[in-house]
Amino acid sequence: MEFISAIISGLSMGGTYAMIALGYTMVYGIAKMLNFAHGDVIMVGAYMLFVAIVSAKLPVWVGIMIAILVCTIFGIVIERLAYKPLRGASPLAVLITAIGVSFLLQALAQIVFGSEQKNVSALMINGSLKLGEVSIDYSTLVTLAVAAVIMVALTLFVKLTKVGRAMLAVSEDRDAARLMGVDVNFVIMITFIIGSALAGVAGVFKLMKSPAVTPTLGAMPGIKAFTAAVIGGIGSIPGAMVGGVLLGIVEAICLKTPIAAYTDAIEFAILIIILLVKPSGLLGKKRREKV
Repeated sequence: MEFISAIISGLSMGGTYAMIALGYTMVYGIAKMLNFAHGDVIMVGAYMLFVAIVSAKLPVWVGIMIAILVCTIFGIVIERLAYKPLRGASPLAVLITAIGVSFLLQALAQIVFGSEQKNVSALMINGSLKLGEVSIDYSTLVTLAVAAVIMVALTLFVKLTKVGRAMLAVSEDRDAARLMGVDVNFVIMITFIIGSALAGVAGVFKLMKSPAVTPTLGAMPGIKAFTAAVIGGIGSIPGAMVGGVLLGIVEAICLKTPIAAYTDAIEFAILIIILLVKPSGLLGKKRREKV
């Protein structure tokens, strides 16, 4: 029964990783850049929830909407100020900038809110669903349902809408898309808006599981979600979901065993093994680079 409980717990954590990974995979798939500040946007959303729900005493649903809105605005500002000027720069320059933005957000959070943790217990969902001897927390069910809905909605958006088709064009060949009349800058901005809004949603579910907010809240979940995106095949929306759930289950099982102290090492070892066997990830596609 402990094994089943661990898998159920892993599904909840995996759903959160999947939501964060979807943001990573959207930005990489379209803009071909690794936004390592993505995890820290989650932290910004978490602090906004603290301000709205705990400090301002606003209803929970209002706090959630404010957090998602602020994360979206942060995504636009970061893209306009930090990444757009580097559109033609080397990938290394963009990567260093993303890491710099990440540290900047953490430092600003520490200056504004201090280094001590803040609690947002109002987001906790109590109760569980009994299926025989197995008990599934309502928070797990909500997390998985929302992650699945987001994945389906993103897939339909990309495949069926005009903006989504423009995203596909930019992801295949940015220069060719520009020649065909696609506004590449607008498409990349929309991608950052979607990714940052997803970060806000992920922040909600992160606090639902662990209601403590610190300036480094998004650092490790961001790295693990990036790992999940790579495992699933970065650039693939279903791959991000598969990678997130897989990583969450592995983490939950490891934490229930004597090797709990080595959980992070095992997760990253799985990443290495999968990339050695299938470099494009589980659901990723091989791309030919033009020379």
